[in-house]
Amino acid sequence: MKSIQQEHKTPARAPAEDGILLARDMTAKGVSRKRIMEMTRQGELLHIGRGLYSRPDANVTENHTLAQVCARVPHGIICLASALQFHGIGTQNPWQVWTLIEKTARPPRLEYPPLQIVRASGQAFSEGVEESRIEGVIVHVTCIAKTVADCFKYRSRVGLDVALEALKECLSESRVDRALLHHYARVCRVEQIIRPYMEALAI
Repeated sequence: MKSIQQEHKTPARAPAEDGILLARDMTAKGVSRKRIMEMTRQGELLHIGRGLYSRPDANVTENHTLAQVCARVPHGIICLASALQFHGIGTQNPWQVWTLIEKTARPPRLEYPPLQIVRASGQAFSEGVEESRIEGVIVHVTCIAKTVADCFKYRSRVGLDVALEALKECLSESRVDRALLHHYARVCRVEQIIRPYMEALAI
């Protein structure tokens, strides 16, 4: 996954503080599935989802559901309203996790958290993605500029008011580079749609 801006990487937590543990990672390190079951029965691990475990004293963050989704859907990218919330932009508090997957990818099936799936292909899928580590899980999230452009691209899904709120806040607080925003608007094929709003918000 490529981005024309530098990826933001959050330092990994110490293993004891990881909120989410993947069964496949534990078995790869030599912990048998039988041992995982024993640890769960003894209360040393909590089973929180298919193939997902947590320690009883784990440090659970406000982005716990994003980590859960990316642990189960490693090819997915957190986007739109969920990305806005992750970046601290606007007033969105989505009850579903907005996840971007490739156009031809098989849709993920999760009992929890609930997902809102969006599809894209080519540069619209691969560009503008940052990598963070949340509770021991690698999480891919669209960068701020790509997130704003995506909001205009999928305005029928998230609402034009959400896109405009994000654009206004990012420009007024200088949280996004205009050239970068124009780039992702071209990638998302919404340059003609977003330009009048950017001109009106020439701050």
